Amino acid sequence: MRRKPSATVASAGVTHTKLAVEDELKWLFREQPTEDYGIDAQIEVVDGEDVRGRLLALQIKSGESWFQQAAPGGWWFRPDAEHVTYWLNHSLPVAVVLYHPGTKRCHWQLMNRRTLQETSTGGWKLLVPEAQVLDASAAAPLREAAEGDPYVLRIRQLQLAKPWMEMLASGKRLVVDIEEWINKTSGRGDISLGVDKEDGEKPEELASWGVFLGLASYAEAVPRMFAWADVQVHEETYEDAEYDQYEAECVIYDNEGDRFVTEDFDQWRSRRLAPGLRPYASPSGEVDFWRLELTLNELGKAFLVVDRFGTDGRRLLT
Repeated sequence: MRRKPSATVASAGVTHTKLAVEDELKWLFREQPTEDYGIDAQIEVVDGEDVRGRLLALQIKSGESWFQQAAPGGWWFRPDAEHVTYWLNHSLPVAVVLYHPGTKRCHWQLMNRRTLQETSTGGWKLLVPEAQVLDASAAAPLREAAEGDPYVLRIRQLQLAKPWMEMLASGKRLVVDIEEWINKTSGRGDISLGVDKEDGEKPEELASWGVFLGLASYAEAVPRMFAWADVQVHEETYEDAEYDQYEAECVIYDNEGDRFVTEDFDQWRSRRLAPGLRPYASPSGEVDFWRLELTLNELGKAFLVVDRFGTDGRRLLT
């Protein structure tokens, strides 16, 4: 089956936006699941090693067709009324990004009541300035848009994580897979959140993003990213990895193929088992691999109760 050209262009738009965010702004980019209507990604402001939950949502549009309606100093973007309502009521500030495949540039504009204009026919239009390129020049205005009261920012993070909390509450197993580049002073790493279906297959991915944690410890930083959950190692993954190491160290096969052990596995494991969060493998000496499991903690459970109360108004705190 051949891939549609429109899908290729859309993918290129997301890729170039991700590169602009990570390489030019030095911020975090998180592509969003397809079920998040009208939002393709989130970006998080980073100042050095300071990550404080300042987020923006992005709607990314790719292709030259989005640049056909010229406007003074840029182009008109014409969203439908349903999307406008959704964006204006979103828990995050929203920006539209237009990617031009010819120039390889991403142009952006914030979506709010000040920038939106109502047309004479009752529709909406948004001016996306040609000068607003998604590069280092965008850092100050986008940072300002993402700022807010620390209390509001923390609640916003919980609201965005609500679908994942609900999955845990329903009995699903969520795991965090990490690739940490251990020889980089930037603390570079790739993190993905997924559903472990306990079928031996790769977890079903829900979200992924790159991080630059500097000299911060992953064992300390990652739990802070999921404040609504307790974080522990994924037992099956670590036991399998430890058994492979045990086989390499303590099992010998003679010329006839008979198997001999120098130490019992449980004894070996109790002696070698490292406490706390840790990688389960580092095959090349360049990248540490982690798999951590999330379980809903008291904060997550309480938030779901409060959220249900706020949604339907029924008294649940009894």
